[in-house]
Amino acid sequence: MNRLLGRRGLGAGLTAGAATALACGCGQALAQHQPPPPAADRLLDAGAALLQGKAPLNAMNLYLDGFHFYADDMGRAVEAHHYCTHLTEDLHQCTIFDANHAGARLIGLEYIISEKLFLQLPEDEKPLWHSHHHETTSGLLVMPGIPEAVETLAMRRLATTYGKTWHTWQVDRGDTLPLGIPQLMMGFTADGQLDPALVAARDRRLGVSVAESRAARRDIPVPRPAAGANAWQQGETPQLTRQTVPVRNRR
Repeated sequence: MNRLLGRRGLGAGLTAGAATALACGCGQALAQHQPPPPAADRLLDAGAALLQGKAPLNAMNLYLDGFHFYADDMGRAVEAHHYCTHLTEDLHQCTIFDANHAGARLIGLEYIISEKLFLQLPEDEKPLWHSHHHETTSGLLVMPGIPEAVETLAMRRLATTYGKTWHTWQVDRGDTLPLGIPQLMMGFTADGQLDPALVAARDRRLGVSVAESRAARRDIPVPRPAAGANAWQQGETPQLTRQTVPVRNRR
């Protein structure tokens, strides 16, 4: 039960219908109201779709929806649509979008590791990671479109994992392009930290219920996060800054 999710773990127990729902990322999302690409670009895209393989993308068959906040500003919460693949027994890698439709914007990435791997990290690396103990057991993290029993099993396995998340597009401040440098993100660790209006809007849009999810997961033991994770709780946290440095080995 402590293994991460994946095609050999969770995927092996899914029905065909549930697996399809998991892969498609069911649920409604807001349109971006951006003009479509020119006709020539759409033709090129269509040709590439027919002729080129997309093995890494096709492997991202796990869809999770949750919330992140900027490591240095807890007041800036962002809904994050994760599309993940099970790379190894102890590691998932996820792309993060601001929605779940074809026009969604790629806004970041997250690596998810087991507690076993987290405990092996150097001490100065651990503050970059956040625990998933609250997101999973509280109902904030959801898997739209799959049966409740399967989702609960998934959350039981994810409850002891840790995530390292970088957002590259600050959509919450209205940026129309991915400006600036990547921002370290964190996950919520207790009730009352996230604006309930954001959760209610998400639940309506995706057809999920944080209250029902929490009730279904009441038997999942709430793990105690390992020392070093959730650095923001100490009042300080890592965050990138921009600096100019000399170019080495220039040719």
